[in-house]
Amino acid sequence: MNDTVLIAGGSGLIGMRLSELLVEKGYRVVHLSRSKKTKGPYDTYLWDPEKGYMDEEALEKATVVINLAGAGIADKPWTEARKQLIINSRVDTASLLLESFRKTGHWPKAYLSGAAIGYYGHRGDEWLYETSTPGTGFLAESCIAWEDAIDQIGQSGLRTVAFRIGLVLSTSGGALEKILLPFHFFTGAYFGDGNQWYSWIHIDDLCEMFIMAIEKESMKGIYNAVAPHPVTNKEFVRTIKEVRNKPAFMASVPVLALRAAMGEMADVVLNSNRVSSEKIAQAGYPFLYPQLKAALQQLLND
Repeated sequence: MNDTVLIAGGSGLIGMRLSELLVEKGYRVVHLSRSKKTKGPYDTYLWDPEKGYMDEEALEKATVVINLAGAGIADKPWTEARKQLIINSRVDTASLLLESFRKTGHWPKAYLSGAAIGYYGHRGDEWLYETSTPGTGFLAESCIAWEDAIDQIGQSGLRTVAFRIGLVLSTSGGALEKILLPFHFFTGAYFGDGNQWYSWIHIDDLCEMFIMAIEKESMKGIYNAVAPHPVTNKEFVRTIKEVRNKPAFMASVPVLALRAAMGEMADVVLNSNRVSSEKIAQAGYPFLYPQLKAALQQLLND
């Protein structure tokens, strides 16, 4: 297999695991980064989306480009400046890549991108499909801008696939680590009444979806990257307690306390997204971890 996969955001949680799996399957992997790394398993090329700079040699080597770049949604408080950074870090990277394809004339065979189920906003018990309307609030607004930038690349004629990614389960970082923290103090904490739907995905399933999208040329457009069985926030926490098999007192974190501490960013844990995986399943994706309990057992007990 001779394909070289260029990953923007390759040093992040998803990018590192995806890089490992790609190499295992015989792909060559290179990364785009804001800092030149002289050590590490992957050749790294410089770019600076804010300044519009790209080391064009990276594109010459790439037969597939995957864009996972973007400032963390829940890393820092949502000041107006932070909100703008969250949007710009997604839109500017896509725009720079498209501009660089045009400028150099080096067009990959496919462009794959992360997106997010935040697109749907807070939707209660409603099942959400790729054709569902977008929601309201900052998460939805940022995802709409993100997808508009992805769509610009798709309009160029390049085969483009975007995954609306759910709650990624990994023990190397991300949301699961934060949810596990109270368990170290014998508490399973859920948010509000805990009835909001969490659409989750094991990191290996997510990475395998990206690999499937590289290899299956019929795939294009938007796909929900979630497991087939979403659970409520309270059920999610209960399942962690069951899998850990250690004493933990189930406790609610009141919505007012969350809003006081996190402001608008509390939407990240309070929004309800019951997202369907039907489209990716129909495309032929065979889930490794369709059920939450098995996914958590693999992550927490292996």
